[in-house]
Amino acid sequence: MKINEIMSREVRTIMPDTTLREAARLMRESDIGSLIINDNDRISGVITDRDIVIRALADGLDPGTPVSAVMSNDVCYCFDDEDVDHVAKNMAQIEKRRLPVVNRNKRLVGIVSLANVATCNVDKLSANLLRGVAHAH
Repeated sequence: MKINEIMSREVRTIMPDTTLREAARLMRESDIGSLIINDNDRISGVITDRDIVIRALADGLDPGTPVSAVMSNDVCYCFDDEDVDHVAKNMAQIEKRRLPVVNRNKRLVGIVSLANVATCNVDKLSANLLRGVAHAH
């Protein structure tokens, strides 16, 4: 099974100059925990609800601060034509709960999460991924 068969195609993206307040509101409205930072049609970062709390609020940053000040720049991703088992093993190894999905031109086409992998009905795969990611936190 390929990633493009299980990924979520609806991905919320924001620009690097989006404020922390705007990002938090979008997360709340969309009921999601992360946003992809899209700059000139390329992934330039990711911001999570945890980033906003740990890197911004805990350090006293103003809610008007741009997300670029606290986003993660080292974005891991996978390709839409990769096998689910390969990506799941990689997610466990790098301890990531979700990965942006790009096509071979590195254009964002979706996102894959623990929940997506769990729906594959591949029990061993899901268990190994969950065990790997659970050790990260």
